[in-house]
Amino acid sequence: MWKYEKRLQYPVKISTPNPKLAQVIISQFGGPDGELAASQRYLAQRYSMPFKEAKGLLTDIGTEEMAHMEMICAIVYQLTKNLTPEEIMASGFDKYYVDHTTALWPQAAGGTPFTATVFQSKGDAITDLHEDLAAEQKARTTYDNILRLVKDPEVADPIRFLRQREIVHYQRFGEALRIAQEQLDSRNFYAFNPEFDDKVFCQAAPMEKGCDCGCQ
Repeated sequence: MWKYEKRLQYPVKISTPNPKLAQVIISQFGGPDGELAASQRYLAQRYSMPFKEAKGLLTDIGTEEMAHMEMICAIVYQLTKNLTPEEIMASGFDKYYVDHTTALWPQAAGGTPFTATVFQSKGDAITDLHEDLAAEQKARTTYDNILRLVKDPEVADPIRFLRQREIVHYQRFGEALRIAQEQLDSRNFYAFNPEFDDKVFCQAAPMEKGCDCGCQ
């Protein structure tokens, strides 16, 4: 159960519309490394995660990513508010406008609609945590790219906040991966699925511990 607070995690107050910039930033709403994908990735993965520390972290970060999605939507909304038809045409925002007016709709900067195929919920603790680490770094890189294009300090300020949170999340997932590895009784934690396999799988067949194939 979630309790909604009627405020943004970090304030967004943009006074100058810029639909060109909105078309770039919207990628962090519905793009392949955006906040919508992040929230759904983590909130889905938590159900099968066998380690309580990692499960709690996935819930916390997944919830925070929803707050980040709200911030991105606020930025895009304020950048496209009160546009004239002439401004829409001149900025190249006309294609988006025809389909959605200035409502928020999840897509990448290139126009590709959001799809759940951009993330995985694999049901393997090690696999999922590595995906989460990569996801946070890809999001950080995307924010780096956005900040290189942003000249308006009112826009750059909340974007910098979001970038910093990606770095913190990466660090937390690194800690969760170490916790998961420490709780496994096999050095080759990457060679089997701790969520599903009772025995360590070696090549094509399950093997008892102590086999000489190197799976231990």
